[in-house]
Amino acid sequence: MRILIAPDKFKGTLTGAEAAEAMAAGVRRVLPDAHLTLQPIADGGEGTLEAVLAAGGDRRQTRVRGPLTDWVDAPWALTGFTAVIETARASGLEFITPSGATAGSAHCYGSGELLAAALDAGATEIVLGVGGSAMTDGGSGALRALGAKILDDDGGELPLGGLALARAAALDLSGLDPRLHRVRLRIAVDVQNPLFGPDGAAHVFGGQKGADAGLRTELDAALTRWAQLLENTTGVDVQQPGAGAAGGFPAAFLACTKASLEPGFELVAGLTGLDGKLAHADVVLTGEGSLDAQSQFGKAPLGLADRARDLGLPVLAVAGRITLSDADLAAHGVVQARSLADAAPSIAAAMDGAAGYAADASEAVLRALLSNS
Repeated sequence: MRILIAPDKFKGTLTGAEAAEAMAAGVRRVLPDAHLTLQPIADGGEGTLEAVLAAGGDRRQTRVRGPLTDWVDAPWALTGFTAVIETARASGLEFITPSGATAGSAHCYGSGELLAAALDAGATEIVLGVGGSAMTDGGSGALRALGAKILDDDGGELPLGGLALARAAALDLSGLDPRLHRVRLRIAVDVQNPLFGPDGAAHVFGGQKGADAGLRTELDAALTRWAQLLENTTGVDVQQPGAGAAGGFPAAFLACTKASLEPGFELVAGLTGLDGKLAHADVVLTGEGSLDAQSQFGKAPLGLADRARDLGLPVLAVAGRITLSDADLAAHGVVQARSLADAAPSIAAAMDGAAGYAADASEAVLRALLSNS
């Protein structure tokens, strides 16, 4: 039997690669001679880089500015002439302790430095996975790392960070790296939030970055001003669905380059050759931290399940917790599913022993499939 084992991350417990290894261990208890293909998947956010590296991408690393003042060693990937960058690896929440101060001053300058490194490496296409970001700066930090200047009323350069955009008066693009106009820039998004407004970057995502209600309002006003400045300078209206992802990161590049926003799972699936791996599978085993209502809106495991279902392949699912009904899962072709939370004595135990419980759950769903065959 040929089994494709393709989970997303179990957030806070297992990376996609670790989850795949744990699930493979459970499968081997049942079918030790099965042909297993392990391929982590992602929806364009965190885990995208790992999925591409697992598919054979060349790992690179560049020292860049983190979201505040520290430097970080940020990995990225090059596969052929396509570079794959996760903004979280340079400008992620993991590098800060969220507070009001960090929410206003965090920036994505380091993500721009990764873009420059990719251009230096000869990339003609750059895929940006966004998510898990610390900043709410509308992509302004990255744009500045690539040569743009943002000026106040007196012609002075603004400090980095989203809050400073409230004083943005002019955008000078004369020094912007000209290579940006020749590269294909594809931004993977899995949300439809606009840049500003009640459903925008500041109000929806600012809280997890340390912003209270008052600061979220200030940041939203700053992003509104930034959007107007971008439109006045480039003629592009950046108040688009998806522009609010990663603190509004896409906005700067929608205005100043030929960047496109693309559904994250579809983009990553193409990069990793997922359709080819499905074509050589008899069964698909997937999973993630939580299979819930959000999983049905562009998330990777059910996106994969839909692809497998259309090929007539049975899908097995393992997740930290499952709140979808059997009927919901069946609609995506999932024939057996188990949660770690149901097997463990507590949620804490499930998280502490996630690899072991994932192996057990994988063994259980495979045995259930075989017994019903």
